[in-house]
Amino acid sequence: MATKFAKRKPADPPAPSAVSGLVPITQDAPRRRRRPVVVGAGLALAAVGALVAAWQVDEAGDRVAVVALAHDVQAGQVVKKSDLVVAQVAPDPALAPVPVSRSGDIVGKTAASDLPKGTLITDASVREGSPIVQGRDTVGILAKPGQLPAQRLRAGDEVALVHTPEDDADAARSSMQKTPDSITAIVSGISSADANGAVVIDVAVAGTDSSSLATWAARGAVTIVLKADS
Repeated sequence: MATKFAKRKPADPPAPSAVSGLVPITQDAPRRRRRPVVVGAGLALAAVGALVAAWQVDEAGDRVAVVALAHDVQAGQVVKKSDLVVAQVAPDPALAPVPVSRSGDIVGKTAASDLPKGTLITDASVREGSPIVQGRDTVGILAKPGQLPAQRLRAGDEVALVHTPEDDADAARSSMQKTPDSITAIVSGISSADANGAVVIDVAVAGTDSSSLATWAARGAVTIVLKADS
């Protein structure tokens, strides 16, 4: 007699044990609440920045048109209309530039000192006429390199104009003298140098010397000596 064995049903797998205390993973991070004080401070700073920017824009637009120099003008030179240019500047109580509406008051006057390009013109920058030439004659001398000092002359410098003849007759006459003829003068103006380095020097001399000096200058027989300060 055959023995029958009953089939045993496999046991169910054990249920996983529950893990306590785990937080499910999500894509959203927890958000922090912003404190009212921090939010208020940020808004205040933004408002201040906006006010500063608005003030700077307003200041940039609050400018006035004044007179400045288009290029260098040396002391003693007459200021021409072409020497002037319009500049836009912010009002400043420490400055007193001449407004464009008064530019006509500047043209025709002489520079009181060397005025570099870009200088804002004030009433003190120029003067009526030049006291250097009052009561004196003005003679222009075309001076080439070697006929004047390397040191740049300025209006108001006292100079000695030494006669340096080139023709034989004048040279022989000068050699018989113990000292060469010379005339004391005051520099009243200086032109810009040309391509060869020559400049025109305006000098103020006594009326009794102007004719002789003009003759020397026409012959190119003048050497300019800068007098030492006394």
